[in-house]
Amino acid sequence: MIYFTADLHLGHRNIIKRADRPFDSVEEMNETLINNINSFVTNNDTLYLLGDIAFIIEKEEANELIKRINGKKIFIRGNHDRHYDESLFEEICDYKETKYDKTKFILMHYPLRSWNHMRNGSIQLHGHIHAPRQYNLDNRGKGIYQYDVGVDANDYYPVSIDQIIEFFKDVPIVDFANKYSELED
Repeated sequence: MIYFTADLHLGHRNIIKRADRPFDSVEEMNETLINNINSFVTNNDTLYLLGDIAFIIEKEEANELIKRINGKKIFIRGNHDRHYDESLFEEICDYKETKYDKTKFILMHYPLRSWNHMRNGSIQLHGHIHAPRQYNLDNRGKGIYQYDVGVDANDYYPVSIDQIIEFFKDVPIVDFANKYSELED
């Protein structure tokens, strides 16, 4: 199975308050996030980490926490990421396109206003904005195939590729040429 997550901010004490996370300590947050990922992701699964894995902590501590996360990890860099041990990842990049079951996925830490094949049903996955779950629901309601895979938008769990495909099932694709001209009026 393929899973996605973003914005763990392991070690970042202040993110608890800033993102209104339900944890009493950074240690509780770290443990919960790692346990939540590992409750779904096995070492045979692929886990895309779309940025901001850790923040504020030393490289060695970040690497130890990342080692505890299951899966074949593909890392898409975020704005708070520093240099981690590259051997912990199958691949490291800033942007990636991948295809699964006839659906193209555009992966980046940041949300994009426009992305490759967006008018043909490609789905842009991102993190960065620490959105609540409502953000993804609003996008689906507007026919915008864009999904925040960050922990804050997904009850602190990873999201499977099948969940994302099901989430957008039967949602008509918005005519972006007209949609954006309406927004600018």
